Amino acid sequence: MTVNSIDSQKALILLIYTGGTIGMIENQETGVLETFNFQHLLQHVPELKKLGHKIDTIQFNPPLDSADINPDSWMKIVKIISDNYNKYDGFVILHGTDTMSYTASALSFMLENLNKPVILTGSQLPIGMLRTDGKENLITAIEIAAAKENGLPIVPEVCIFFENDLMRGNRTSKISADNFNAFRSYNYPALAHAGVYIKYDTVQIYHAVSRKPLKPHYLLDQNIAVLKLFPGISPQVVESILNIPGLKGVVMETFGSGNAPSCDWLLKMLKDAVDRGIVIVNVTQCSVGSVEMHRYETGHKLLGAGVISGYDSTTESAVTKLMFLFGHGLSPEEVKEHMNCSLIGEITIPELGRS
Repeated sequence: MTVNSIDSQKALILLIYTGGTIGMIENQETGVLETFNFQHLLQHVPELKKLGHKIDTIQFNPPLDSADINPDSWMKIVKIISDNYNKYDGFVILHGTDTMSYTASALSFMLENLNKPVILTGSQLPIGMLRTDGKENLITAIEIAAAKENGLPIVPEVCIFFENDLMRGNRTSKISADNFNAFRSYNYPALAHAGVYIKYDTVQIYHAVSRKPLKPHYLLDQNIAVLKLFPGISPQVVESILNIPGLKGVVMETFGSGNAPSCDWLLKMLKDAVDRGIVIVNVTQCSVGSVEMHRYETGHKLLGAGVISGYDSTTESAVTKLMFLFGHGLSPEEVKEHMNCSLIGEITIPELGRS
């Protein structure tokens, strides 16, 4: 089922500029790319006037390159949305592309009971350049954030819009440093496609179970690590990661459907870490597919060592989910239980066949 038409009334949108390529223009005197003041947004993007929506702006000071975005930045965004939640119909976050999937994943967990659109977008070329993809991404993201049907938001979840596709934020990964279609959601369908019309796949869109007030969360635990396996990985590398002081969770990127070398030293190190209370989550290095540890003997051995499945989770989602769960003081066993559940549509549980 697709929805092509939306309610005609104009919306009030809050635009949050965190930094990134999209918010730059070229200095006519020096030729250097500089951040422009988003208070003058309509001057630089006059096309927005044709939308007719009222757009207010908040700008990070100073704007941050996405490589510098961290959990404190996520908390700042959540605070802005929470403080302004009742004033606006939707929110658009302009963000650098490099860590956009991490931010989108984190926000999906931190904004509990969300029932308004939070759309992240950006660009590969600055908005001040002639061939920029920024204007179209920005304009369409605002249209999506304003879209309603029967008085209700069509997309009441955290999403990324980029190059014609609207994707669930905690299902995305950046896949290109050069192309305009920089993001993909390999394991979950796009929520909308922008062509001549914006066609929404309403069946795939997440809706909060209850209509409770927004509950913002600010507690995150950064004692998380990523362990990417590769042929010939040494015991010293694995040991150094699993023995990081204060470590609580590890996202282990394995081969194929969740396989790892079956050498005794690796399995022993993993089991010892699990016995110390470290939660180890198995995600695949493949772009497409899910972890199935029952499928091969090597996966069975990981299960025996106490490693848990990340199913079809992205690394970005698994990392931020562990930060979120440990940040709320959950025990390792409680964290494992929640990692095996879809909290906000971030994974598909095979037994249920749904997110």
